[in-house]
Amino acid sequence: MFTATVHTIKLMAAIIWISGAVILMFKSYSLLIHASSLTPDLSGIWIALLAGFVIGSIKTKYLFNRQCYKNLKRIDALYHPKIWQCYRPRFFFFLFMMVTLGAYFSRIAEGNYTMLISIAIVDLSIATALLGSSLCFWRKQ
Repeated sequence: MFTATVHTIKLMAAIIWISGAVILMFKSYSLLIHASSLTPDLSGIWIALLAGFVIGSIKTKYLFNRQCYKNLKRIDALYHPKIWQCYRPRFFFFLFMMVTLGAYFSRIAEGNYTMLISIAIVDLSIATALLGSSLCFWRKQ
């Protein structure tokens, strides 16, 4: 019951991975818009964008690509793959924790320009890393 092909499980993993990137892109955009309404000077926004993309690119190369390929190899080794095995249970636990903490930090940052920019950089860097490493799903290994 709930068995799936390795291809389907990899597709589910890719959808979750890319969904996280898209959600974090929109969240960081929202935070930056809020920050710009507090301080009309756009230099902080441009620095945040640049920092987010640079940090995210580094994370892609040195962390996320490795983890993505490691998960794909794990999926290939599954004997009777089940649909929920696209990631390990601890991934879902950490995902839950990151979403909860991200929502909490965004809420306490309301009205604080520096915190909004800082959280936007973190979100944008993770989104960039997720999006960049999503190429692992489409490459032949």
